[in-house]
Amino acid sequence: MTMQAEYDYLIIGAGPAGLQLGYFLQQANHSYLILEAGESAATFFKQYPRRRRLISINKVYTGYDDPEINLRWDWNSLLSDDEQLLFKNYSQKYFPATDDLVRYLNDFADRHQLNVQYNARVARVSKDDQFTVTDEAGRTYSSARLIVATGVSKPYFPAIPGIELADNYTEVSLDPQDYVNQRVLVLGKGNSAFETADLLIETAAVIHVASPHPITLAWKTHFVGHLRALNNNFLDTYQLKCQNAVLDATVERIQRRPDGKYIVSVSYTHASGEQEDLIYDRVIACTGFQFDTSIFDENCRPKTVIYDRFPQQTSEWESVNVPDLYFAGTLMQMRDFKKTSSGFIHGFRYNLKALHRIFECKYHGKVWKHEPIEPTSEAMLEATVKRINQSSALWQQFGFLCDLITVSGQSAHYYEEVPIDYLHDGRLGTFDRHYVITLEFGHVGGDPFNVERNPHPSHAQQSTFLHPIVREYQGTELIRELHLLEDLDAEWFKQEAHIQPLLEFFQQAESIEPVSMLVSA
Repeated sequence: MTMQAEYDYLIIGAGPAGLQLGYFLQQANHSYLILEAGESAATFFKQYPRRRRLISINKVYTGYDDPEINLRWDWNSLLSDDEQLLFKNYSQKYFPATDDLVRYLNDFADRHQLNVQYNARVARVSKDDQFTVTDEAGRTYSSARLIVATGVSKPYFPAIPGIELADNYTEVSLDPQDYVNQRVLVLGKGNSAFETADLLIETAAVIHVASPHPITLAWKTHFVGHLRALNNNFLDTYQLKCQNAVLDATVERIQRRPDGKYIVSVSYTHASGEQEDLIYDRVIACTGFQFDTSIFDENCRPKTVIYDRFPQQTSEWESVNVPDLYFAGTLMQMRDFKKTSSGFIHGFRYNLKALHRIFECKYHGKVWKHEPIEPTSEAMLEATVKRINQSSALWQQFGFLCDLITVSGQSAHYYEEVPIDYLHDGRLGTFDRHYVITLEFGHVGGDPFNVERNPHPSHAQQSTFLHPIVREYQGTELIRELHLLEDLDAEWFKQEAHIQPLLEFFQQAESIEPVSMLVSA
């Protein structure tokens, strides 16, 4: 066994999250090492998604020249100061090939000369005063803080008797000729399930896609992990009577007959408990992935939630039961599960920027970066209008990250991209009067393509599309809230609809007491 040098930070995984956090740590001159199981970066993306096409958009032409604004429609680039390391320089495709992302991530690691140890698959994590990580070659690494950026790498299987008889998405054949004239059941209603079903439309006789709950469509929920339009062609084949179907049903058990066919017993969700045995030639489980805790010793094994699929985390993305153990990348979505974009590059790149700032405050005696502004309504208006019209972080992490204005006597400060839960937990500090600025969607109860709108600014709180919200707090108490009217081009510059209401909102503030700035260090 060989003991390596100690580090301030160890990161497990050189995917997009590990590389992004490594970049921030390197820029701050911290001691860190990234451990990667594969021989190069982005090992996960060399295999998944199986059909080798991303569902993260790459909109190269936006009509804007501002690189910050353009990140609103660039879902694959990592954050850096190198303008050449933007994903648009690797692909022009709106839904790009996965291999282009692999090439991009490896160039990112190489160009920035990130400290990555390849061929170092982690076998064990233990903890005494510090973390000790041992790889399969017997090499050990020590650090005060450990960040897991491995993603959800272990296939998740629901507790169905006979589920082991099903083929798994990770291994099943993707050759449509292997399913000629067969009856196929696909378990799950996520993008991988419908991607698989769509692949088989031309050759399978019958395809059923099943789970207990109805389909959730991304264009209705605004969560990009729900079923996307590019994967929902299969729905036509159901509603237009082409022998396929989407079943809202609980699979009670799977059995295999002597002739090799499968008997799948189901209970229908919306049919007064009706049960039925269905016969299939193939059953394919596309039921997702989960976090793998097997590498952790018992005394540092993180608690898990959401059917044991994710590590439970604080508002600092720290394990709730293992101090100094943090999570990066898609694992961060435990904090906003199926609400915003923390499970994807275009969301967690901003989370990681925030996590790095948390590290700076918590371990290195720094304060959260902020800029002084004049404590006037006009100055607060100017700063807010600029950010709501330019920020990609508030746009991508809607309702999860916020900007913050604090006012104390004759001084005011503007903070950017603060996790809202982190702020409300008091981890940034305690404040008297302050303003929280977000971009958020409104609620649509019915058809999102058939919404009645009232275009008057006094009805802005009824806006259903993404729009700015400014909330004034006194301590932890919400005092006032202002919605700015949604805009077709998402540009909030109109005098009557946006500028004047926001100016009046700031002007209505009464005299402001001194603020207590207790910043973590």
